[in-house]
Amino acid sequence: MNRVAMKRGIVARMARFGHQRSKTEAKAGSRPVLAPAAALGGGVSVLTLGIFAVPSVAQPAPGMAEGFSLAGWLARAPGSGGYLETAVPLAIMGGLTLFAAATAFFHLRERRRAREREDALSAEVAQLQLRCDRADVIFAAEHRVVISFGHKDDDPVIEGDVSVVGEGASPRRILAFGSWLTAASAQALETSLGHLKRNGEAFHLVLRSVSGLYFEAEGSAISGQAVLRLREITAERLELVRAHDALITTRGDLEGLQALLDALPQPVWLRDGDGEVLWVNAAYGRAVEASDGRDAIERRLELLDEPTRLASREARDGGGAYKARVAAIIAGQRRTLDVVETPTGEGSAGIATDVSELEAMRLDLQRQMQAHVRTLDQLPTAVASFDGNERLVFYNAAYREFWQLDAEFLDSRPKDGEILDRLRSERRLPEQADFRVWRNEILAGYKSLETQEHWWYLPDGRTLRVIGNPAPKGGVTYLFDDVTERVQMESRYNALVRARGETLDSLREGVVVFAADGSLTLFNPAFATIWNLEPSLLAGHPHIDAIVALCGHLSEDDDWSELRMAVTGLYDTRTSHSQRIKRPDGTVVDCVTAPLPDGSTLITFTDVTAAVDVERVLTERNDALEKTSRLRDDFVHHVSYELRSPLTNIIGFTQLLGDETVGALNARQREYTSHITKSSAALLAIINDILDLATIDNGSIELDLGPVDARETIAAAVRGLDDRLVERNIQLDIEVAPSIGVFIADAKRVRQVLFNLLSNAVGFSAMGQRVKVSAYKQNDEILFSVADEGPGIPPEIKAHVFDRFESYAIGSRHRGVGLGLSIVRSFVELHGGHVELETGTGRGTTVVCHFPAAGGLARVAAE
Repeated sequence: MNRVAMKRGIVARMARFGHQRSKTEAKAGSRPVLAPAAALGGGVSVLTLGIFAVPSVAQPAPGMAEGFSLAGWLARAPGSGGYLETAVPLAIMGGLTLFAAATAFFHLRERRRAREREDALSAEVAQLQLRCDRADVIFAAEHRVVISFGHKDDDPVIEGDVSVVGEGASPRRILAFGSWLTAASAQALETSLGHLKRNGEAFHLVLRSVSGLYFEAEGSAISGQAVLRLREITAERLELVRAHDALITTRGDLEGLQALLDALPQPVWLRDGDGEVLWVNAAYGRAVEASDGRDAIERRLELLDEPTRLASREARDGGGAYKARVAAIIAGQRRTLDVVETPTGEGSAGIATDVSELEAMRLDLQRQMQAHVRTLDQLPTAVASFDGNERLVFYNAAYREFWQLDAEFLDSRPKDGEILDRLRSERRLPEQADFRVWRNEILAGYKSLETQEHWWYLPDGRTLRVIGNPAPKGGVTYLFDDVTERVQMESRYNALVRARGETLDSLREGVVVFAADGSLTLFNPAFATIWNLEPSLLAGHPHIDAIVALCGHLSEDDDWSELRMAVTGLYDTRTSHSQRIKRPDGTVVDCVTAPLPDGSTLITFTDVTAAVDVERVLTERNDALEKTSRLRDDFVHHVSYELRSPLTNIIGFTQLLGDETVGALNARQREYTSHITKSSAALLAIINDILDLATIDNGSIELDLGPVDARETIAAAVRGLDDRLVERNIQLDIEVAPSIGVFIADAKRVRQVLFNLLSNAVGFSAMGQRVKVSAYKQNDEILFSVADEGPGIPPEIKAHVFDRFESYAIGSRHRGVGLGLSIVRSFVELHGGHVELETGTGRGTTVVCHFPAAGGLARVAAE
């Protein structure tokens, strides 16, 4: 029995007990006492009246048949008036006396009984009060609120601790369900309470307050009243409610998860403890070519083959999950699957992911990565990649070679900081005042999303550009670009640019560069000076049309038109162009245009006014000199021929005299004749040399090429000097290499060359000195060398010894006309060779003539 029903029973019983106790003394005989007493008194009275009325009873009363009436009877009784008047009071008195006695008797008895009942009821009330107090204690301990709803006009009775619905809640506030319950809970309670009041329908609800607490509401009809009981649910009840809510949520989640699994393209399955399939998703059914998942279960269609299932069971029996990449038949096609099957209580759950495309992509990516690795290994730039844990995961050959790190250390996947520490210990990193701070700045790139760039100046003088590029999956890839050469080149380039600028600024020639669109991009001060232009105007990069307009008054229009076409004209091929501009002020400017590789055009302007004037003077002088030279050559040629005829006669007649064909000569005459012959021969040689030089100058001389024997040629040249060698006591050494053989040349001209060289050597040699003639072959050349021990040639004279008519005594009595060496060089060069002169003051002179061994034949073929 609940507390309300118990309390209501106690109150009812106490009310009944109190009513009987109040009426006991006032009406003690009304029912149990007065009734017996009244009956006894009435009986006595009737008996007395009967005694007095017996005599008259014997007579028949008229109207008996009509009925008996006491009043009638008394009225009709004959002679009974006095008797009855005495008998009636006596009867009444006797009845009253007896009634009083009986009443007293019964009153005492009932009073005793009432006192016994009162004691019993007092004991029962005390017991009920104890039970009521106990119920109050229990009711208060349960933190329950009971609301009783009586008639419509009665206010609800609220009992219990109303603070259970909230701190400071009032009894009236608890009836405003919407103020402390959620809208849904308040609506449900109002509806159920209405049905209870109208129809007596009991209800049981779980309500939720706005503060998040849960309440149990029970409604029932008790003694014609609607009673609502509210209490905060205990921790177990709350846990049960939460478990119920969680169950509902889990069911929803499970349904959603099942729908999600059915929507997945991967086959998913559940197995029981015996390995039988319990549930599969739609993808599993499609994979095994079943109509749906239920069909696959009923037909026991397996996705995996028997060895795979056995391997999975062994892995799961060991307490772990089975993970493997296997081959399977999916919808009739062989595919590669990633299978994961894990134990779940009494069974297992598995999923298979089709990775065929992924596997193909992985293999392709692996091939690409290997190709990239090979490519990176060929790069001269050092590359190193570190993962998110700062450990080395890749490096190329250039990285290992650049930092001189052994492969074993790098393959151990050291951390970035460890590599930096090792490089620092080997003094291969830039010197830092605080290495720890610098190191932390470098390693900060692992926490950055932007590319980091650093410049390292190594102790060995190299310059590094270090780029740290963050990887998408964490980590950093470093590129170590050795820019030492580039920095040096940039430095040299900047120096060259500065030097070029200073050079251009210091040039007397005007230099200007026009871009392909005709705009001026570069000029020097000389250009502005030559054309009287403001440098500030040129600094604005004007178009060539503006330059033409500014310079047009200083030149003819056609001059700048050609320059403009060279800059902006459209030609299939761009070539250099030069022209001379003669300005009205007398200035002469030489212009040269040169196309540049970038499409620009370089134009140089040279003020050649002074040079033109000098050239004019020199031209006039050269014309005069050439005319004089021609006159001299003509004169020499003419005189030589004119001298040659009488000299020939002199030589001829002298020979006749010397032969004594016309008569005998004495000793003095023969001596004179000999001197005349020698002098005439020397003079004839000079005249022949002059004629040969004139012929060479005219280009009319021809070589008579043929085989030449070096030894015979030397001997022929020496024979013309025998008397001079004997006269001066000169020792002549001849050395001819055995392997020289013969070569192609003009024997007469070679002999003439050797004669002139020997003549000079003998002439500049002192008495008793030596002259050496050598002939040998070197590579493809025949070399003739004539060396003397004379005074040598000073450096200031050496440059002019091959000039014509240049003659120097150089400390000796020999002095020719200055044609010997000129003839030598002319004939040697005519053969395609050259002459070398080795000399010095006080150390003799050596002349080496180089003749091409086959040069003569080549020359004949060319001609």
